[in-house]
Amino acid sequence: MNTPGVRSLILAAVLAAGLAGPAHAVNPDEVLPDPKMEERAREISKDLRCLVCQNQSIDDSNADLARDLRVIVRERLKKGESNDQVLQYVTDRYGDYVLLRPPFKATTLLLWAGPFVILAFGALGTAAYLRNRRAAGTVAGDTAPLTEDERRRLDALLRKDGI
Repeated sequence: MNTPGVRSLILAAVLAAGLAGPAHAVNPDEVLPDPKMEERAREISKDLRCLVCQNQSIDDSNADLARDLRVIVRERLKKGESNDQVLQYVTDRYGDYVLLRPPFKATTLLLWAGPFVILAFGALGTAAYLRNRRAAGTVAGDTAPLTEDERRRLDALLRKDGI
């Protein structure tokens, strides 16, 4: 079991697992010299959506717009703004859609309530379907017993087939 092929396979699996983590797309020229400020920039970047990729944060995206947003975040931090002020600046400029976790308010109500509305319609549709099946007598166990004529025909068919 300790063959070179198995060891190579295990090494490849470990390397693949290590590479499967998030790919941070921050370029070296974007990194701030102050580690604490860079940490703040990364924290903010993880909350902002890449408007090109849509399902990635700007921290993970290689898109040009994501890079521009990362630069804006770092510039605002250099000016001494708080994390909330930076997020507010970007949100004012691009709207709530730029936030990966948009706030709960009237303009985002459909976004937050939509999945629950769809689930409710699905549950109502399923209930109506099952009620109609039961009313039609097609649910297992709800079928009417065979009449005497049907039973004779079935017995004749079974005897003909040798069963």
